[in-house]
Amino acid sequence: MAPSPQTPGIVAGRLTEDALRENFADIAPPLTAHEALVAADRCYFCYDAPCTEACPTSIDVPLFIRQIQSGQPEASARTILSQNILGGMCARVCPTETLCEEACVREAAEGKPVEIGRLQRFATDAAMGRAQPFRRAAPTGRRIAVVGAGPAGLACAHRLALLGNEVTLFDARPKPGGLNEFGIAAYKSVDNFAQAEVDWLLDVGGITLRCGERLGETVSLETLRAGHDAVFLGIGLSGVRALGLTPAGARIRPAVEFIAEVRQADDLGGVPVGRRVVVIGGGMTAIDAGVQAKKLGADEVTIAYRRGREKMSASSYEQELAATEGVRILTDSVPVGVKLNGTGSLVEFARPDGETFTLHADEVLTAIGQTLGATPEALALSGGKIAVTGAGRTSLPGVWAGGDCAEGGDDLTVTAVAEGRDAALDIHASFGDAGLSGS
Repeated sequence: MAPSPQTPGIVAGRLTEDALRENFADIAPPLTAHEALVAADRCYFCYDAPCTEACPTSIDVPLFIRQIQSGQPEASARTILSQNILGGMCARVCPTETLCEEACVREAAEGKPVEIGRLQRFATDAAMGRAQPFRRAAPTGRRIAVVGAGPAGLACAHRLALLGNEVTLFDARPKPGGLNEFGIAAYKSVDNFAQAEVDWLLDVGGITLRCGERLGETVSLETLRAGHDAVFLGIGLSGVRALGLTPAGARIRPAVEFIAEVRQADDLGGVPVGRRVVVIGGGMTAIDAGVQAKKLGADEVTIAYRRGREKMSASSYEQELAATEGVRILTDSVPVGVKLNGTGSLVEFARPDGETFTLHADEVLTAIGQTLGATPEALALSGGKIAVTGAGRTSLPGVWAGGDCAEGGDDLTVTAVAEGRDAALDIHASFGDAGLSGS
């Protein structure tokens, strides 16, 4: 992705190459073999496993940790990947502090959970670079179109292929990965891991990838339905909510664009960033954008959220990370106006008590939510997303949906994986020849 046009106050090369390399190093380095054994020894291997209950993909956490403890990391990886084929990325980006680790009995008793996320990464890293531990079932003769090569689409395509179906995977972008490739902070996924994981996943066979294909433009839902036995939509949320306060010439853009620019940059030193950056929003996207701006060399980064801190969808861990990196978080701050001020902008905010204040910004990044964008033809919607029942069945026969684009999606990679996987099982069952796991 080409760097953004530079404007006064927004420049590239604020930091040295060495400083950028240090800033964008892996935020959570992998465990060594010894560290993994020590971490695994802390697990109580609970019979009722609240950690498994808290995992959207229902990974058998006690089992995979016991397999690490007994020196079987590859068996551990199989346990994880059989439930979550993107377990490697999820180990890096999932908010485990609000999912499995929050449910850990060690967390309740001691305030320090078993490091489930890091142990999951240890196990899945052992599987990368090796042949998949799964074999495809006998061919079914069925053909399925999967639209969207993000977490939901990839999980759906992989499971369908395992079950012996032929899958064509369409994506609007020039390469697959979706949120994992374009929407997550660079310091959470280093060394091009997202693409390496996709390549490994596609090695299962039976999946044909077609990039640069956008639903409603180069392909239509009607055509896909006519040419395939089933269609799965994992198209994510391509639209962004506008701030509605943008004067001509103001440097205001969606935070997701900034995150994608940083993720796709071959040279971080070439990514321009303002000296003073204001991010509007309170979710993970706002945190990722704010922290990356700071790591690129911005002097002042402020995240402004319209409600109280307890209402922020970004976890307390992410909020603390932002504070540690020198990002200021202001709550109960509603943007009410933007004015141009020489080379930058003045952003005015209002407090609940009527007090107002102004922040100077070279650039403003908005993270106030995303929308479905173009609505697929003839599909019923609910709450601005594709309405679904059961395991992703839409209002159209033979069409399923999952991930962020579907009703109930919650902007988490792990939830999207679960929905894509479950939709694949339902699609296969609808053919009347289910029963094979493919694993």
